[in-house]
Amino acid sequence: MSKSVTEIQQAFKQLRLSETAEELPELLRKAEQASWTYLEFLEQLTTYELNRREEKSIERRLNWARFPFYKPITMFDLDEQTAITERQLKQLREYQWLEQAYNLILLGPPGAGKTLLSVGLGIEAIQKGFQVSFVTMGELIQLLKTEEFTNKSRTQLKRIRSSDLVIIDDVMYVAMDEREATLFFQLIHQLYEQSSLILTSNRSPEEWTELVDNQGIMTAILDRLLHRVEVIHMNNESYRLKHQKTIFN
Repeated sequence: MSKSVTEIQQAFKQLRLSETAEELPELLRKAEQASWTYLEFLEQLTTYELNRREEKSIERRLNWARFPFYKPITMFDLDEQTAITERQLKQLREYQWLEQAYNLILLGPPGAGKTLLSVGLGIEAIQKGFQVSFVTMGELIQLLKTEEFTNKSRTQLKRIRSSDLVIIDDVMYVAMDEREATLFFQLIHQLYEQSSLILTSNRSPEEWTELVDNQGIMTAILDRLLHRVEVIHMNNESYRLKHQKTIFN
């Protein structure tokens, strides 16, 4: 006894093939028009389901990453700065440094493109199958200080600790007290050689110790961060100021 398309769609949903279930009428129409064989039809069904699952996985991981904006790496204009060459950017986009748990430190004044570059690399890393988390230094310290009290902080920190790439924006923008520095050290120690980090800052690592009460803790942090690292100095004219909009003609 033959079943209706609706009944077959329901069966697909019970098998948790919901994407294929929705697309089934269109796939059947294409199969009839192109005279697909049974094998070709099955190939189209499975390919469609796998592609949609991957797309949804990317969407979910992009949402979990909590980027401040969505600007792919293709929007990073090499002509706007002299920090890295085209060849170096290509090397970064091969992501061997990520597979080897290397860190990147992007240094420069506000508006130099540090966050734009880090977000662009993070988005592409997700598209290549990596898990990424983005957080500002201020947000991170607040999460660490409230982890034992709130489920929201625990959930976000769990994702950060399980990420292949953690982007921390505006590192050492303000001073840390000893408790905050200790919490930050514990996180860096947990991520050490397990995840890659991209850190953006307008202060060089040599200046970071000046912003912490306990310099021994910051020395231990730097020891882990700088073990395997590439430092990129982005001392360019502010991209935002260069392209600022004006109310005047």
